Amino acid sequence: MNLDPISTDPDKYVVVFENERVRVLEYTDSPGAATNPHAHPDSVMVTLSSFRRRLTLGEAQRDVDLPAGFVTWLPAQEHRGQNIGDTETRSIFIELKEPAPTSAGATMDGPPPLGPGVP
Repeated sequence: MNLDPISTDPDKYVVVFENERVRVLEYTDSPGAATNPHAHPDSVMVTLSSFRRRLTLGEAQRDVDLPAGFVTWLPAQEHRGQNIGDTETRSIFIELKEPAPTSAGATMDGPPPLGPGVP
């Protein structure tokens, strides 16, 4: 199954930049909209709007509220999300194409899967 968000939700994700090291996606949806299950590699997320979402990873589910201008590290993950607020969700994902470092002291700590506001 292809879990690339550009394939699973082409009406919500747009590639705005890509090279051999990163891919940058812009995500936009409206209140009530939901994504299909999809996956992201290690990424940095930047919120462009304030929004409220319900995030689901397997059986785990949680609701999040994020302000515009919030920036966070997100470890690679597979999930789906739903806009449960009354505002549009707008965010940028900077997806890394390089594998995570494996040498001691070279890893980055970040929030657990389903970071603070993954669409």
